[in-house]
Amino acid sequence: MECFLDFFKGHYIINMNYEELVKNHSGELIEKLVTHVVSQDPVEVLFNFEDNDQWAIVSMHQYEEDLEISLRMHSNQSIDLFVGYYDDEDEFHEIVHVLNETELEQLPDGLKKVMRKVVDDEKGMRLPGNFLSAK
Repeated sequence: MECFLDFFKGHYIINMNYEELVKNHSGELIEKLVTHVVSQDPVEVLFNFEDNDQWAIVSMHQYEEDLEISLRMHSNQSIDLFVGYYDDEDEFHEIVHVLNETELEQLPDGLKKVMRKVVDDEKGMRLPGNFLSAK
């Protein structure tokens, strides 16, 4: 967990588990994820589905920690923060947090528009990160 939490150096959230981190600091997680995503060149906005659910997804991975942090926009336009990780016994855990109005306002309009297009077209996209950062 240290590698992931190094991502938050200078913050006071060093001794938390992922559930506490998502529950108490989702805004900071979203900010770090968006900053990471829009700094990539190119950015991949992927399309995925399971059963009747479809979503566009942007992610960052911390491979040393077996950790994925993602934003997913579903076909009903709801957006959630997804944290998936493996514990010490190699059991996979998922934490899903539906973004509230304040958290939705953190997202650049460019990112939301592209994610909406990916869901509508059911096809992923690759584009420059600076395109997504437009408010």
